Amino acid sequence: MTSDPHSPAPERPAVVLLSGGLDSATALAVARRDGFTPYAMTFRYGQRHAGEIEAARRVAAAQQAARHVVVDIDLRQWGGSALTSDVEVPKDRDVDEVTDEIPVTYVPARNTIFLSFALAWAETLGADAIFIGVNALDYSGYPDCRPEYVAAFETMANLATRAGVEGTQRLTIHAPLQHLTKAQIVTLGRSLGVDYSLTTSCYDPAPDGTACGHCDACQLRLRGFAEAGAADPIAYAG
Repeated sequence: MTSDPHSPAPERPAVVLLSGGLDSATALAVARRDGFTPYAMTFRYGQRHAGEIEAARRVAAAQQAARHVVVDIDLRQWGGSALTSDVEVPKDRDVDEVTDEIPVTYVPARNTIFLSFALAWAETLGADAIFIGVNALDYSGYPDCRPEYVAAFETMANLATRAGVEGTQRLTIHAPLQHLTKAQIVTLGRSLGVDYSLTTSCYDPAPDGTACGHCDACQLRLRGFAEAGAADPIAYAG
């Protein structure tokens, strides 16, 4: 019996971690380009820049995610980061200066927590792929954005799931932006039709959502657009 050439292709589900920022929106577009059906996962974790949740909803809708879930966890209970406490977000620091000091905007174990939730959803979906928009070049010194971290989590994930133990499926953590500069990410996203006006990256936005233009995330984003020869379509404070 031959298959019907007109029948739709089988779904290839992938869980995509979607923060509502530039990188994750691009990672979602890459997943779609590569033939995956994206299931987007966003976290409301007590972050001070909670406007990114609405941005994630906009991006998921625009890119036609099969489903978008917002997971509630409260990392403010133990703080430890400028993003989950009253610690001041650093402004106008030199993001090119490489030091051994991890910035105060690092949220303890955040990507490990997020990937663990994504792993659970992937297993129930029968998905063999998780996409995450981490980047090792234009990043702010976070230990859980490094290639060796992503590789280690993938190894752990395949030890921790039924499919991995039974050998019926191997999970892959896709980090398609891992070795791209912000300019290259912007160029890639624009080629894939990503509407960056729907996104937000600022760690310390104004109450109306306007980006500050001075935190690490804003500086890296602005530089990326400038080096890509494109205008950043979001609003910044004067």
